[in-house]
Amino acid sequence: MRTFVAVEVCNHDVLDSIVKLQSDLAIRASPVSRQNMHFTLLFLGEITDDVANDVKTALSSISFKPIRVSFTHLGAFPNPKFPRVVWVGTDEVAATRLIELATQVEQKLAPLGFRQDKQFRPHLTIFRVRNREDGISGKMTKYSKASLGEDVISELKFKQSVLTSNGPIYSDLLVVKAQ
Repeated sequence: MRTFVAVEVCNHDVLDSIVKLQSDLAIRASPVSRQNMHFTLLFLGEITDDVANDVKTALSSISFKPIRVSFTHLGAFPNPKFPRVVWVGTDEVAATRLIELATQVEQKLAPLGFRQDKQFRPHLTIFRVRNREDGISGKMTKYSKASLGEDVISELKFKQSVLTSNGPIYSDLLVVKAQ
C-alpha cells in the first residue's frame, strides 16, 4: 500500500479561501481537491501490511501540542518562473512547529528505514503543474502575501493513498491526537 504521514487542514473557511484562490489563479494545472489538502510530514511510499503495523506502533508514541497555523503566502517549487508545484505557506511560528513535528515523525520511523529525501519545508500543495505555462509567476505575485485564515492542527495521520484516474483517494490508517 502507498502511504504517508500528514496533518490536514480542517477549517472550512480556510478551505473555502484556498478553493477561491485556486479559481482566481485560473492556471492550467491540476488543483488539489478540497478534501485532500494536507501537509505531508513524511512520504513512506509502498509498504507491506506488516510494516504498516510497525509504523502505527511507532507513531502512536508521538506526543505534540496543537499547532495554530496562519496561512500567509503563496509560493512554488522549484521556483515561480517554472513551477511544478504551487503551494500555500504558513507563518514562521507554525512553520517551526510543523518542522519539529516532522522531525519527531522521522526520528520515530528512522529505525524502520524511513528518512526524508530532502529537508522538510512546510507547504500546502494547491496545484500540480504538469506542463509549462507562461504567466504563472505574474499571477502568483498578486497573491504572494495572501491571508487565507487560520486553523489549529490537532491530529497527526498515517494515511493510505490509492491513485485513481480521478486523483488520489486518501484513507486514515491511524490518527494521533494532540495533547
